[in-house]
Amino acid sequence: MSFTITLKPSGEQFTVNPGEAILDSAIRQGVAMPYGCRSGRCGACVANIVEGEISYPYGEPIALDTTNPNICLPCACKPEGDVTLEVKTIGQKDEIKVRMLPCRVHQIDHLAHDVIRLLLKLPDGQRLQFRAGQYIEFVLADGRHRAFSIANAPHDDAFIELHIRHVDGGKFTDWAFSQMEEKAILRIEAPHGSFVLDEKSQRPMIFMGGGTGFAPLKGQIEHALHMGISRPMTLYWGVRSKRDLYLPELPKTWEAGFDHFKFIPVLSEPDADWEGRTGYVHEAVLADINNLADHDIYMAGPPVMVKSGRDAFLAAGVSDDNMHYDSFDYADDSKLKK
Repeated sequence: MSFTITLKPSGEQFTVNPGEAILDSAIRQGVAMPYGCRSGRCGACVANIVEGEISYPYGEPIALDTTNPNICLPCACKPEGDVTLEVKTIGQKDEIKVRMLPCRVHQIDHLAHDVIRLLLKLPDGQRLQFRAGQYIEFVLADGRHRAFSIANAPHDDAFIELHIRHVDGGKFTDWAFSQMEEKAILRIEAPHGSFVLDEKSQRPMIFMGGGTGFAPLKGQIEHALHMGISRPMTLYWGVRSKRDLYLPELPKTWEAGFDHFKFIPVLSEPDADWEGRTGYVHEAVLADINNLADHDIYMAGPPVMVKSGRDAFLAAGVSDDNMHYDSFDYADDSKLKK
């Protein structure tokens, strides 16, 4: 039996099939709800339960605030009847359709000891329409999905650029690092995600990335610079040591070419000769910016970094509406970004 989901304040309605997660149903029908990981680990899709009951068939997700019984994560729950949710929508039905496409591995570059850059080529005459910050999903032969953020900007669409970090025990990344070859044919489903720029805002922008969280931020920054957005932009890139800054010269070129852009790398386990910023990346943001509530903040990286940043920035007076985040996690059998 299917149930009806009503979204407030937009008034949009859609139906959920038996056993289907609310978010999966919304995506299938083109309803533009916010989301990130689609696995219950980032909390980007959080909604208030106005009416009705939901359940979590696979257990309560990691990002769920269990102290508040009136919220849910639509990516991980299914309705037990008709449900009304209050959710921050991202507009009307998305004009960009999710497509299943074949692609060819055009180039593999080893950027660091544990990061490769993958350039994917679509068939002749095909281009992927997407918004800066979104992600693709590889559809594997056994039906599993592996999700990776798009690292290029929409205007630079000759290839799809991905930054893939090797994860110990990760079957897909083990294969990508040891066996994947150029000209290999893969299947992707794209684009996904609501981690996109608020281009109507006039607030200064802070980009905070951890590890390969740099990938979607790179696409967003390149898009903003290409579009002539002149608001102040500051990139904080948090990593353990210098070798983890896998494209260190690129943000330096942005900084040299644009007066309104600043780059601040932050090392949590600094090398002996490091003379730059140290510590946790969100603490560097707090130390530098006095009027943080007047900024738009874009965060991408490991869940612990995103959660620490969000909690700290909320405490500093930043509205949740001004924070945009994409949380990466690493697991064998989930639809997770890396």
